[in-house]
Parts: sequence; C-alpha cells; structure tokens
Amino acid sequence: MAREVPDFHATVRTGTGKGAARQARRDGLVPGIVYGGGKDPLPINMPFNVLLKSLKQGRFLSTLFNLKVEGEDDVRVICRSVQRDVVKDLPTHVDFLRLKRDSRINLFIHVTFENEDKAPGLKKGGVLVTVRPEVELSVIAGDIPDHITVDLTGRQVGDVIHISDVTLPAGAKPTVDRDFVIANISAPSGLRSSGADEEEDAEEATEEA
Repeated sequence: MAREVPDFHATVRTGTGKGAARQARRDGLVPGIVYGGGKDPLPINMPFNVLLKSLKQGRFLSTLFNLKVEGEDDVRVICRSVQRDVVKDLPTHVDFLRLKRDSRINLFIHVTFENEDKAPGLKKGGVLVTVRPEVELSVIAGDIPDHITVDLTGRQVGDVIHISDVTLPAGAKPTVDRDFVIANISAPSGLRSSGADEEEDAEEATEEA
C-alpha cells in the first residue's frame, strides 16, 4: 500500500529580493523557493502558523509533500533547508526541491508487526520490544510504501529481528549498510527476575565456598 502524500499549500510570491521577503513576513507569511525538476525556480509564500505546526510535528526535512500552488501544477517536493531567526529560532525562509516520480529520496517509514498470535515467545509471556518504530529507507518518490511489515510467525523468547529479516517493498532499501536491530522478544519480567535471583544465589554460594 502506497503512503498518502500530505498536501502543502502555498501562494506565488510576487516580487523578489529582501524587500518582498520582509513584506511577506509582515503579512504573517514565510517566503520560500521551489527549485529543481528541470523548471525555473518558483518564489512562494506559505502561512507562518501552518509551517510552524508542520515543523513541530517533526521529520519535516524527510517528509514528502504534494505542493499545491494556485495557477501551478501540483508537484511533489521535499524540504532541503529551513532558515531560522538567530534570536527567536523561528522559520524565516524555506527551500523546497521538486522531485520527479522516479527520483530516489530518503524517508522514515513506519514499522508494523503481524502474526503476534503465531509467535511462541509471545504466547509464553514474552514481550515484544520495538527498537525502531520507524526505519529510514531510500525509496522512489512515485512509489513510497505506507509501512514495512515484520512477520512474527515462529519467533521465540530471545529472538532478535534485524532489517535483513524483513522483506522490503520493491525499490526500497536501507540507508545504512549495517544490519541494524528493529525489535526483539524479551523474556517475561517474572522470568527475568527469577533468573537474576538465581544468579545472586549462585554468587553467594561461590563466596561462601
């Protein structure tokens, strides 16, 4: 299932230079530029409050947006730079890069788990510990997966699930070479406690001996 790309609304900025940018900020807007994709740069303005809300949600620099500008064709973009006021730390300018459908980009993709009822380790009381709820993948802009799925069938207590254990969607690949951990199935808390007690008893017996 392909991920739904969120819309981001902006307007064309009339005029260029510092004067037009300052006027935009006085009007409660943040100036920006859209470039790349074989087209001329497009100066835009976006509502300050909307942009600030998106920034606070996180992952703004790694989120693909469907940019909607009146009078222009919709285009998929990714943010390449956010300039901020050095004192207030508020956004003052944003750069967006146009993407073609076959462009490759890095995005964080949500991890889901299935077949928990078929995992013996969980049936015995084990606990699924999610190390990475999201995984950064290199994906194709025109075919971004909504999530990746980890199959827990047959998983036992102590099992560790790596990225190499997951079947990734076509065209997607990890952004790092190492075989990192996504999740593991840990022992039940009671079992861990009893195991610790046994270790302590063994240490005391050794000391007494």
